[in-house]
Amino acid sequence: MDIRILSPLLLVVLSLLASTANADDEPFRPQIGKFPPLEKAHSYRGELVFVDHANRRGSIRVEGAGMFFRNDPHPFAMLPYGIVRYHGAPADLRDIPLGTVLHVRAFLPPDPTISAVPVLPIDSKTKDANHNRGAGIFPAENHVLLLEDEPSHCLREGLGWKLNELDIKNNAGMIIASREPNQDGNGKDSEEELTFDAATRIWRGRECLGIEDLIAEGIWPAEGKKSLDGQEVLLGITWKPTPNGVFTRFHVSDIWLDGTAIDRAAHHQAETHKAFIRSRWMPAWVDAVEYGKFGRATVTVTLFGGMDDSLYADFKKDVSATMNASENTLKHLGGNYGPAHMASKGPIIDVIKSTGEVPLGSSGIQIRFETDLIIEGIRPGRVVRVSPASWPQVDVPREEFLGDGSHEDRFPTPDIFPKY
Repeated sequence: MDIRILSPLLLVVLSLLASTANADDEPFRPQIGKFPPLEKAHSYRGELVFVDHANRRGSIRVEGAGMFFRNDPHPFAMLPYGIVRYHGAPADLRDIPLGTVLHVRAFLPPDPTISAVPVLPIDSKTKDANHNRGAGIFPAENHVLLLEDEPSHCLREGLGWKLNELDIKNNAGMIIASREPNQDGNGKDSEEELTFDAATRIWRGRECLGIEDLIAEGIWPAEGKKSLDGQEVLLGITWKPTPNGVFTRFHVSDIWLDGTAIDRAAHHQAETHKAFIRSRWMPAWVDAVEYGKFGRATVTVTLFGGMDDSLYADFKKDVSATMNASENTLKHLGGNYGPAHMASKGPIIDVIKSTGEVPLGSSGIQIRFETDLIIEGIRPGRVVRVSPASWPQVDVPREEFLGDGSHEDRFPTPDIFPKY
């Protein structure tokens, strides 16, 4: 099967560099207003166990050397420009099911005083957690630049899974598989034992099959062992509690048998995310503000990366746009009457596309925006959201905007519930 690499070669190289990072690497703290280099990120993976999508944060049970089930959920927060990928396409945290095993590239918090999650001692990842858990399960690098599921990770890095053998009974069992480079390359991950069951989905072309379908077609036996001869696939991986004293064994939720199948999954996810961004607006940060008289200003912003190309194509010279201040969790400010109510409006007077190397997190696209009423939240270094006139103007739900703009109001308290 031809498993295609969907990302530029540069990202592949940087990702491979990042994956070689170890616990002895010097922790890196991003600077506000600068996109951090991916090769400085700390890498780990684990199970998604909690999501607070409105605040772009959650918890991951980080894989370590010890008993996985004992590992406490470890909080993480997405950087404002942090990228989420699911099924090989852009995503929001709300799109990823709990239990999904994710690959993480993360840094120390840029500004610990406004961190959306607990700030840990810098050497946390080197400390032994005790109780047969080992070190590395609560890294201080909990501000995420890149969060991706298994197929996204493989597609971006040019990897694929090879199925070597299965052992099956009652539509469930074990698969022995290895993750390897798709093309000529050095290195091979060791074989891994993964469970599957009757709920595992098999994607073939335009079909969604179950284990029982493969058995009915004679592709898999109803019972016993069978060699799969290194069949190339992509896998979706989760974790489930495992019997017989095995504490770290992952589970196959999905198997994509060919390129058509994963392309369809990526297309569906991309369409979901495009609709989401059009309703919430494109995030960016302010590079510069040139102030004029009587509230006029020209604002230069860099659009954040990781979105579908069609979204960036809507930002054109002479197109009208609306720009609203945002908090670092990407929540709109002053949204009681809709994001556009207090936002600055005006034309896009220039679109500048970078011709050099673009760091992950950035789109490499700057827009210059002219307005006759600049609002307080649009300042250099601040995060904003921008909407071209062609995008729908809707009211976002209460949990996705702040009233007075204070970061202290990001997180709901019991006061949000009505009094009966």
